[in-house]
Amino acid sequence: IKNLLLSRHVSLCWGQDRVEQPLGEMTAIKGDLVTLQCSFSATTTNAYLYWYKQLPNRSPTFILSEFTIGKGTTEDEFKERFYATLDSTSRTVPLTIKNLHVSDSAVYYCCETAETHINTDLQLRAETTLTHT
Repeated sequence: IKNLLLSRHVSLCWGQDRVEQPLGEMTAIKGDLVTLQCSFSATTTNAYLYWYKQLPNRSPTFILSEFTIGKGTTEDEFKERFYATLDSTSRTVPLTIKNLHVSDSAVYYCCETAETHINTDLQLRAETTLTHT
């Protein structure tokens, strides 16, 4: 059985808007279900939240998007095991990964923007680093 270590920390804030993840660490076992927390505070009516995965020395890979108004999308390669639901009341968009693989070790970014385009410079982000031990 392989263990995975999850470390979470707060990252960038911008004005009154922010995204953050709780401080701390979590150890998970291969095959487990893990949930990466992300909370946001947006000043716009419709916030656009994104999750990205970044492997060492690689560019971030888009996982999925969730919107307070409308429906987001999930990239095909992540549809089977990765999902998120945006809760506009609690202002959270946790990312759940089921059947955890060692290859899921990466930095995970939770991002928020008021723009609708994925290629827009993302103003806010928080990150979660998932590594195996």
